[in-house]
Amino acid sequence: MTHERRFQGIPMSKSMRGLCREEDYVFLGMSEKNTEETEEGAFKDDSGGQREERVRRQLEREQQEKERLREIEESKKEKEQQWRTHVAERASSQERTLPDRLARLRRFREFQRKVLVEESGTAGGAAAISQLLTRM
Repeated sequence: MTHERRFQGIPMSKSMRGLCREEDYVFLGMSEKNTEETEEGAFKDDSGGQREERVRRQLEREQQEKERLREIEESKKEKEQQWRTHVAERASSQERTLPDRLARLRRFREFQRKVLVEESGTAGGAAAISQLLTRM
């Protein structure tokens, strides 16, 4: 019956308390006893060699974690460098293509002007054609 006093503090509805049987509470009590026993046993059995082993494993884990973080940092730096290289290549290629595009556009505008002048057939229409091309 000590389990009832012990587990009364657990918030449950009345119907839920009815479903939970004494065996459930006993199981919970047994699992707590087992953990207490294993902790006591660990303290009793803990000799100098085991303690050194634990410390060594902990140092290994810390070293592995530092190595992992260093690799992550290196990876980030490498990706950032690749991105900068990529951006620089794109910028240089655009700088090379822009003058070519500008020259093609100017030739096209000259061609448009020439065609419109020929279609209008008058020299006085050149001003109107220039205005029309400016609007386009």
